[in-house]
Amino acid sequence: MTTATLDTVTRARAVEHVVAGQPTSDGAGVKLTRVLTQHLQRRLDPFLMLDAFGTDDPKDYIAGFPDHPHRGFETVTYMIAGRMRHRDSAGHEGLLQNGGVQWMTAGRGVVHSELPEQEEGRMEGFQLWLNLPAKDKLRAPWYRDFQAADIPEVTTPEGVKVRVIAGESHGVKGAMQREVTEPLYLDLEIPAGATFAQPLDTGHNAFVMSFGARWRSKARRCRCSAWASSRTMARATASCFAQPSPPARSSSRASRSASPSRSTVPSS
Repeated sequence: MTTATLDTVTRARAVEHVVAGQPTSDGAGVKLTRVLTQHLQRRLDPFLMLDAFGTDDPKDYIAGFPDHPHRGFETVTYMIAGRMRHRDSAGHEGLLQNGGVQWMTAGRGVVHSELPEQEEGRMEGFQLWLNLPAKDKLRAPWYRDFQAADIPEVTTPEGVKVRVIAGESHGVKGAMQREVTEPLYLDLEIPAGATFAQPLDTGHNAFVMSFGARWRSKARRCRCSAWASSRTMARATASCFAQPSPPARSSSRASRSASPSRSTVPSS
């Protein structure tokens, strides 16, 4: 009896689409940049929306996000800088602060608020909306805060610092694990000239976003966030590179930079 062996084929994903975020406001007038919107929902399923916010002017955020409803999906808020208080109708309450993550499952429905607990200083971060599979859309609401110290970190041989918010990277499991959608959420700090590789399942959609970058400078590091997650509806696999504002030029090597930048990358 002979046993067949299957070789694993690995290939790099090319950047399929470059997205420029659009300025807008939400809540009680909080200024933010809407990076992923409705027209990309099917292509990047199960990712529904990504908002980026970052300002030193309290007038841009001080009114916060008073009571508002969510249903049928999860919200993941990553606070780069600042302090925000969460309260919801299911009785959950928590303080989100520098380097922390708030993971909320709206399920069958919840009303919540997110209000600043600071009157000055920088407020910066992201909020990602992650769809729930049909069987979980009416589940009970759930909530958890992860403080900065709760998020595992690893540094690659090339010196890339990786914060593993969800999923697994380089043998390190993240603070959050989710069945079905299997989200991967990484915060990467990449030295100039270094590369970073992350295995992704062929059925996962993915995107990367740079932030805090000066693309034409000679700065030493690049910061970015990456998201990936298993598909729940769409069959296609996509790669996307997002920036808060229109880029000077696009590149198929989102993981490599000669300038300081930070990015977040989700995949599914």
